[in-house]
Amino acid sequence: MLNNRHILIIYLVMAVLLLLCLFDMSYGFYQLVRFIALVLFALLAYEFHSKGDKPKSFLYLSLAVLFQPLLKISFGRSFWNIIDIIVAIWLIIQAGILLKNRVQKEIV
Repeated sequence: MLNNRHILIIYLVMAVLLLLCLFDMSYGFYQLVRFIALVLFALLAYEFHSKGDKPKSFLYLSLAVLFQPLLKISFGRSFWNIIDIIVAIWLIIQAGILLKNRVQKEIV
């Protein structure tokens, strides 16, 4: 369903959105980010599940549940900032790995 380019775009868009959450934004922005995160992390979970990568599928499903806006998990702002930073770094690392693998395939 998704190719590597789509997955790369999802990684980078989510990383940017999560890092923007570190700034003082309106409540509506945070709600929008939570909804986008739910959709994109669920999409990644489905994609990796269909590829047979169960650990990544479980990770992205867990992130979808964590960020979903319907039944909010209530943490303080500072704790959410820590979560946002950790997840953004994880996504950037995954994007780098994806790009590295893509370049190696093009060379070979």
